[in-house]
Amino acid sequence: MQDERVQDERGEGEDGRAWDDGLIARRVNDAAEPAEPAEALTEHHARVDTYDHDDDPHHGTVYEPQLRTRLDALRELVGLSRTRLDGRTLAEAGRVLDQAAARRGLSDRHTVVAIAGATGSGKSTLFNALAGVAISDTGVRRPTTAAPLACSWTDGAAGLLDRLAIPGRLRRRPLQNTGQGAPLEGLVLVDLPDHDSAATEHREHVDRILTLVDAVIWVVDPEKYADAVLHERYLRPLAGHAEVTFVVLNQTDRLPGDAADQVLDDLRRLLDEDGIALGEHGEPGATVLSLSALTGEGVGELRETLGQFVAERGAAARRISADLDAAAARLRPLYAAGRRVGLSERAREEFSDRLADAVGAAAAGQAAERAWRRNAGKACGTPWLRLYRWYEAQRAPGLRQKAAPTAPADEEATARQRVEQAVRTVGDEAASGLPGPWAQAVREAAARGAQGLPEALDELAATAAVPARRPPRPGWWPMAVLAQASMTLLQIIGGIWLLGQVIGVFEPNLGSPVLLMVAGIIGGPGVEWACRMAARGPARRYGLEAERKLREAAAGCGRARVLDPVAAELLRYREVREQYVKVTGVAGAGHGTGSMSALGPVGAAGARRSGREPGRVTELSTTGR
Repeated sequence: MQDERVQDERGEGEDGRAWDDGLIARRVNDAAEPAEPAEALTEHHARVDTYDHDDDPHHGTVYEPQLRTRLDALRELVGLSRTRLDGRTLAEAGRVLDQAAARRGLSDRHTVVAIAGATGSGKSTLFNALAGVAISDTGVRRPTTAAPLACSWTDGAAGLLDRLAIPGRLRRRPLQNTGQGAPLEGLVLVDLPDHDSAATEHREHVDRILTLVDAVIWVVDPEKYADAVLHERYLRPLAGHAEVTFVVLNQTDRLPGDAADQVLDDLRRLLDEDGIALGEHGEPGATVLSLSALTGEGVGELRETLGQFVAERGAAARRISADLDAAAARLRPLYAAGRRVGLSERAREEFSDRLADAVGAAAAGQAAERAWRRNAGKACGTPWLRLYRWYEAQRAPGLRQKAAPTAPADEEATARQRVEQAVRTVGDEAASGLPGPWAQAVREAAARGAQGLPEALDELAATAAVPARRPPRPGWWPMAVLAQASMTLLQIIGGIWLLGQVIGVFEPNLGSPVLLMVAGIIGGPGVEWACRMAARGPARRYGLEAERKLREAAAGCGRARVLDPVAAELLRYREVREQYVKVTGVAGAGHGTGSMSALGPVGAAGARRSGREPGRVTELSTTGR
């Protein structure tokens, strides 16, 4: 009865349709209407107090498990990437998470649909036609709509409108059952200012609200449907949001004959070029219609389509999913590698070989082998040769006391350069194929590990090159020493015997003493030669063992300082890449191979919306081990 009394007191609009907006609504021609009775104003204000309150229990928006998994993966991805990517790069992903969380806490019984378009396209006229009443101002003055105007068909939309920052004075609601077809239960319609308005504030309103609504109705007219600003700034970037997009060709009453069909076909062609999938033949995509908001032709079809769209209550989730696809497409260059990445065993071995060359492992092994042979020569050589060497050492005491030779400065510089080159090479190998930020992080990890590495290798060369001060002796050495002593003893006995014969102590018999002396003289070098031959094998093994130990020590130092930090960065990249694959919505991780498959820029859902075959995948592979 209250609505009927308000209707009677206000009368009817210019088109004979009754309406009630809950406020003192503005008319196209205020002067042509009778004044509002004071008591009617009181009743209207009373309705304002209860208009935005939800009388039913609150129901938040429900996201499907797959969408929740993608949102959780994006949240994890942002957390893992904060130390590698700047805040501006992750700002869009953070915005999607914030919008998803905000929308999830609001009503799932309402679908917010914005009407957007260029100057003179007839947005406000269509807004009024859908509402069944003249709520939004229309006219030839440009711009006509200066601020977003909302119209809700049911209670409980206060939170959604607060999120859009639409003040209470700009919130409307038409009367139900006005003869305009089935009521649009749950619809919240927002009339936006012109996206090409000369007023910067108007364009800012449009850009802000388009990121918050669940769906958009783009209104175009026969003159501006191909406008570059519309396609390049809005339609093309939002191509992945096709399932929550309506494109309406308005003002078809101005086109003669079949011109409207021709313009509509050309509009579909432009949308296809923009990458927008068209919802035809039962496939998901944008809805494209033609109508005349002024005459009402085609408005009923749009109303029916909107009614079905709102009744599904899936627009909010589809919008968030499309936002996720768009965010994943923008982040793809930062996470998707073009090839299998990581350090191969060959690269690790080459790095160890370079470090071994820089530390002189081969030379150290050769020095150890020579030391073993010298020790063998001292133990198995003839006493006369050792006596001669002792005499030479006494003549040049400085040579005996000389300290171990140090490497020249140019050799040290060369070794340092070899180490730095080895680190750069392994860093470039590990970073090859990685996206820019992660490749830089890998190179920086390798460079940090290279600090102090040459000094550490020098210390290893001094301590690990020769494990023992004196090489060990094999078991046959005592026998060799005994044999050499026997040869020396024969020489001494033969000499004494011969000397005794000369001085007359012994009877003359040159054969026996000479034979003994010759046997000792020939046998001593023979024993020394035999020992030298027998020492080759142990000396070689000793040198190889010394080289191996130095190589292992150098490789362990390089692994701890360079390879392990690089592997940690590769593991971090692998973790974020796995999260990114989850964000794309593609469940296709390889089993036991370390490789994963992911769809292109928008993931599987985006591929369906853009008309691509879901089976066409791009390999995202990793090793990171």
